[in-house]
Amino acid sequence: MRAQYDIYPARAPAPLLDAATLLLVRSTPSQGWELLMTRRSAQASFVPGGYVFPGGGLDAQDAQEGLPVLTRPAMPAAQRQAAIAAVRETFEEMGLLLAVHADGRPATQADVDALDRRAALWPQLLARGLQLDLRGVWLLAHWTADPCVPKRFAVPFFIALAPQGQMAVADESEQFEPVWVAPQQALQQHADGHMPMIYPTLRTLERLAAYPETAALLAAVQTGPLWRSMPRSGRLGGKEYRCMENEAAYGELALLCPDGQAQPVLDWQSTQVVALRQNVLRLTAPNEGVMTGPGTNSYLIGEATTGFIAIDPGPSDAQHIERLLVAAGADIRAIVCTHSHPDHAPGAWLLQALCEEKTGVKPRVHGLPSGPGAPAHSHFVPDQSLQNKELLTLAGKGENAKITHTLQALHTPGHASNHLCLLLVEDGLLFTGDHILNGSTTIINPPDGNMAQYLQSLAYLDAVCTEHQVQFLLPAHGYVLGQARQVIAQLTAHRLAREAKVLAAMRQVPHGTPTDWVALAYADTPQALWPLAQRSLLAHAERIEALGLL
Repeated sequence: MRAQYDIYPARAPAPLLDAATLLLVRSTPSQGWELLMTRRSAQASFVPGGYVFPGGGLDAQDAQEGLPVLTRPAMPAAQRQAAIAAVRETFEEMGLLLAVHADGRPATQADVDALDRRAALWPQLLARGLQLDLRGVWLLAHWTADPCVPKRFAVPFFIALAPQGQMAVADESEQFEPVWVAPQQALQQHADGHMPMIYPTLRTLERLAAYPETAALLAAVQTGPLWRSMPRSGRLGGKEYRCMENEAAYGELALLCPDGQAQPVLDWQSTQVVALRQNVLRLTAPNEGVMTGPGTNSYLIGEATTGFIAIDPGPSDAQHIERLLVAAGADIRAIVCTHSHPDHAPGAWLLQALCEEKTGVKPRVHGLPSGPGAPAHSHFVPDQSLQNKELLTLAGKGENAKITHTLQALHTPGHASNHLCLLLVEDGLLFTGDHILNGSTTIINPPDGNMAQYLQSLAYLDAVCTEHQVQFLLPAHGYVLGQARQVIAQLTAHRLAREAKVLAAMRQVPHGTPTDWVALAYADTPQALWPLAQRSLLAHAERIEALGLL
């Protein structure tokens, strides 16, 4: 992407400091299982008075060769150093030691009592014939601090069974009041105002609360960490809002503020234009609903010196169209509809007429004509049809050079036979219309919708993203999506997994109806949505029959 169109000037985030954390867990008859938390000193420079898991900074000594440490053979060197630091810090702060004697006996409370927690650990271990035992220490997650915060840590979160027969005793310097608590109980205590915590701690507890027992949790982490995250921050409902990569607003925050320079407002509204880039504006139509989410996103591509191309003017809403024209400074050179559905295309003709009325210039409406299977409300004949890979170019003169903004049309049938996605070539941004949405999967409604074509179009978009190094997808509904190729891969996998459920339902009830099948294949979907889901089920059934899978 061209840096001159960034909303905020580049700013280097605070440097990352390496630390490591250890979650010790134990099974209990009453709670199912618990983990150890502790309260930080009120004078601490980081999270004063907050409840955390034990841990601390990495020391150079933790990376030395020849330390008395038992590890799994496949543990990478960097992970080994961090795990050593987490276990060592847990001993220093909590008096709990994951260690064994030469004969394999676990360290006891007597062994711990014989050690000085304020003195160097390694000579003491050697003197008593003890080795730190990392064989049961697993990487649970990895957190990298939000780029907007002034003090940032990169922290692997490890997990292990607590040593039996040892008692947690805080050092009364850095840590106080150790407590064994079930994840859900800790979350409730936080909600009641009794256990202050920071974002990574809360999100970790929320995810762990889904595990009924320690065995299931420890089995899950043995194939790798459950997540890696660098949260990002914005403003929502007048308050700071922080989110992870799997949450809807993350991609938008990454596009707007890659270095965490600001906290953009994320509230949906339909009266103000949102600048995503200095050459990409978004105005959301006031047609929110089950099918449209927060509303249809209309986009303006360009700038004052080049004029603008309008993408998806949306429904027939005069006020929305007026706002769109004002945002473009009444200089719209072309209008493009990604497809002909009534929440996307009707506004094109209103915008065209308003442009002619206000400026005397009548911009052409571009797109593809609706197919023979399209419903009556989606009939659409553009002024000019766009061929696959055809270019629409805006040109102007900047201070020192010519300015261009080029949209490439990509024919992506599936949701509709005349569906287009649009690539902003110079910036590697992909406008996905209804082919890829944020927050839901699009409906594939035969006969105009076709599941085989939809999946083929996803593969086509993946190739485009590879060729043009596309990182961000700008959908017609919802926030910007980041990690473009990952999104496409996940969406493809989701569709194929759903298709497998449809196939299983059709085989289970071979003479059934779509109503019978939807109850089986979409059992994980709210029943109120089954009538909509049934349309996509029919599209899956068409593909299944064409592939000869029945």
